[in-house]
Amino acid sequence: MTGAVIAITIVLILVGGITTSVVAYFRLQRHRADAVVVAEYHRLAEEAAANQAVVQEQLARLGARVKAVESLLRSVD
Repeated sequence: MTGAVIAITIVLILVGGITTSVVAYFRLQRHRADAVVVAEYHRLAEEAAANQAVVQEQLARLGARVKAVESLLRSVD
């Protein structure tokens, strides 16, 4: 009886260790996939910020041109 209990205990420990290893492996794979997605998100966010800066610069130039046209129109009156 004692031998059977020891054998069952050893088998349960081995199965528990294997199960834990498999779960840890798949969690690691999921974490790696999430890291790739987050890195892509950060790249897109940086790109959007750079594009926003370009648009703001273009709007500033356009505003200056509109002011010049307004002053020209006022001078004609």
